[in-house]
Amino acid sequence: MIRKFVALILICLIFVPFAFSKDKVQEHKLQTVGPVHLDKDGEKWAEKSLKAMTLEQKIGQMFMIWARAEFVNIESPEFLELRETMKRYHVGGFGLSVPFEDGFLFKSEPYEAAMLVNQLQSDSDFPLIIAADFERGLSMRLNGATIFPHAMAFGAAQNPDFARDFGRITAEESRAIGVEWNWFPDADVNSNPANPIINTRSFGEDPQAVAAMVRAYIEGAHAGGMLTTAKHFPGHGDTDTDTHLATARINQNLDHVQNIELVPFKAAIDGGVDAVMVGHLAVPALDPDPNLVATVSPKIVTDLLKHQLNFKGLVVTDALDMNGLTKLFGYGPDSAGKAAIAAVKAGNDMLLIPSDLAGSYEGLLQAVKRGELSRARIDESVLKILRMKASVGLNKAKLVDIDTMKVTISKPENLSRAQEIADAAVTLVRDNHQVLPLQAKSVGTTGPHPTYQKSEDVRGKQLAILMTDDSRSESGRFFEQQIRRRSPEMQTIWIDDRNAAAMSAQVLQAVQQAEKVVVAIYAIPSAGRVKVENGQFKASSDMSDAPAALVKNVLQQAGARTVVVAMGNPYLAQDFPEVQNYMCTFSNAQVSEESAVKALFGDIAIHGHLPVTIPGIAPRNTGLEAPAH
Repeated sequence: MIRKFVALILICLIFVPFAFSKDKVQEHKLQTVGPVHLDKDGEKWAEKSLKAMTLEQKIGQMFMIWARAEFVNIESPEFLELRETMKRYHVGGFGLSVPFEDGFLFKSEPYEAAMLVNQLQSDSDFPLIIAADFERGLSMRLNGATIFPHAMAFGAAQNPDFARDFGRITAEESRAIGVEWNWFPDADVNSNPANPIINTRSFGEDPQAVAAMVRAYIEGAHAGGMLTTAKHFPGHGDTDTDTHLATARINQNLDHVQNIELVPFKAAIDGGVDAVMVGHLAVPALDPDPNLVATVSPKIVTDLLKHQLNFKGLVVTDALDMNGLTKLFGYGPDSAGKAAIAAVKAGNDMLLIPSDLAGSYEGLLQAVKRGELSRARIDESVLKILRMKASVGLNKAKLVDIDTMKVTISKPENLSRAQEIADAAVTLVRDNHQVLPLQAKSVGTTGPHPTYQKSEDVRGKQLAILMTDDSRSESGRFFEQQIRRRSPEMQTIWIDDRNAAAMSAQVLQAVQQAEKVVVAIYAIPSAGRVKVENGQFKASSDMSDAPAALVKNVLQQAGARTVVVAMGNPYLAQDFPEVQNYMCTFSNAQVSEESAVKALFGDIAIHGHLPVTIPGIAPRNTGLEAPAH
């Protein structure tokens, strides 16, 4: 008997290490990417995982916080704090971004992003869902990836196949670095020219055209293995406020909301979108309560989205730290907790970027313990989150294979496709046939010229004025490079908000001497972007007073020989009704800069059409054809 017992112990000692080793191998198994799909094994895993979780773990699954993609030593205080936060609050996932300071994004590299994601996944008790705001693909945050233009450029190209490929390529590159979920497509219908935050992020102003692009993007993304998000429900297009700064309102009746704002969201739901992001929007036609925005409105989230539109997927908030919400609830742990409770009561399943994670987490936890929120309500949301994770294979493997990046990111055929899209989007709104095309090899002073120069040194026949928010940014660099490749002697002058007034006399002197003038204006929507208007700061994707005044003076002096190129916001022309030559790219992305220069010099034909109406200038679908030369 003793011998049998000893033999049994020996057998256990032999096989236990192998069993443990097998679990470890499973734990560190590398992902195999396929189309988004929840199979029976994934469903079983989600239900089993839910039953195994404590209440604290379930609450944590409902939160997502930022992880900044940059190199960090895993023993550094910054990483240790991030890991401790993840474990203490059992967070369900991370939103992958990059460091941000003074209006600048400090882009990182794909390998650094993937290594950070893998480390977080390894340290997490449950698989993490990794999301990102890749509205223009990975290149929006990371160097070296395929560069796509803004959504409105797709609207100008009028080809849903472009949006489908956009979704697929972004999905493939995202999964290569460990990102499974994109907060895109933007389903907003940009019907308000004064919209300071949506603008070119929208596919356009026609709800049916936007719906077609949204569905095509979802289809492509799903094929590439990426989860999608339709935002910002119930529609952020007809607003004039940036919700990063304040609460935005949709002041339209119910018929308008139903027939304009909701159309692309209905198409997204029919197309199988995985998540709907609810915006911090006041919509009196849907909920007249002046103290509620959509994010915390049961009428909008539960009654409209879940019941009337029959959306069964994940409902996710916009970032909870935005002023559009915090101004209603206040600041601090208690206020963050109240906001989180209100969001869950309204029907949201996952809460993004809380203003105070500890306060939000503790607020939800205590609300359940005292019976204000039921455990069944929490289980409902957490099961959705776990199912999403399983639909992209996180139940089987959570680590990304680093080696896939070198064969997946920036494939030559994908780079060509992105450039084709940007080329197709270029739209010529006005043309007096006196400026275009520019001369590729004009006669004049050759060689490089300083960015800031005296007017008497500007002797070239062609002049480019590059107008940006900040001349220290990347905007305009590639544009200038492409100009110099075609016309080395072409003069360039850089203007931003700080020097516009001081440089006015020199610029106008240069304009007087030039035979042809290009004014490239970089004005794009971005979080918290403001302009100076009558001495006051105002949220806007327009130009500030001083640069706008300079453009007016240029057009008054040389309008017949000047072409204005909107490298972003197409509505700029309504401030310059006298403009005779007007071209739009709807984006400041590098591919759009190249497309603009090619169009200016006649290297490509121009076929794009306005996806929006520019008041006083041109209606939607306007687009002058121009052949290549």
